[in-house]
Amino acid sequence: MDEKEKMENPETESRAEAEAEAETSAEGYLQTSGEEAEEGTDDLLVQLSEARSEAHDLEDRMLRLAAEFENYKRRAQRERETAAKYAEEDLLKELLPSLDNLERAIDQGRNTGDASALLEGVEMTQRVLMASLEKFGLKPLASKGEVFDPNYHEAMAMEPSDEAPANTIINEYQRGYFYKDRLLRAAKVVVSSGSESGGGQ
Repeated sequence: MDEKEKMENPETESRAEAEAEAETSAEGYLQTSGEEAEEGTDDLLVQLSEARSEAHDLEDRMLRLAAEFENYKRRAQRERETAAKYAEEDLLKELLPSLDNLERAIDQGRNTGDASALLEGVEMTQRVLMASLEKFGLKPLASKGEVFDPNYHEAMAMEPSDEAPANTIINEYQRGYFYKDRLLRAAKVVVSSGSESGGGQ
């Protein structure tokens, strides 16, 4: 546009300048946006690489933990099997002195005709054996002189007794035992039916 046109059409001049300025600004914006987009892409690639590396590390850790857990399960299973297999070892060790005492009592009975010495050896063996079993929770059930209780006693017979009231245990065929707080075996007993002369009490 020449000077004459500029003087005759000032609005046209302003519009042309504005368009030129806008074009320059747009070119600058596009250049800047391109540079920013390129930088943004680089940042995303870096983040993606870091995320992949972290995911790989986490996967490795997970696999190691899974392997360690499997090893732990196998080891625990072996320990349980070993414990079950040798669970009675301590009990058997406690019973060995009783076996030794029985062997000595038998030898003594064979070599001497003294029954009292044999009886003494057997009684001592019984005491040692009972003490060993009590360590593992075995307790004898008191029966003789107690009131008959079908939860703990099995009546094998009833007999009259002038000394014991009816329903009282007067004799024991087989001793009962507790294992800890549970009845292991009921006692087999003879129960008084009361006095014959009194027709029962």
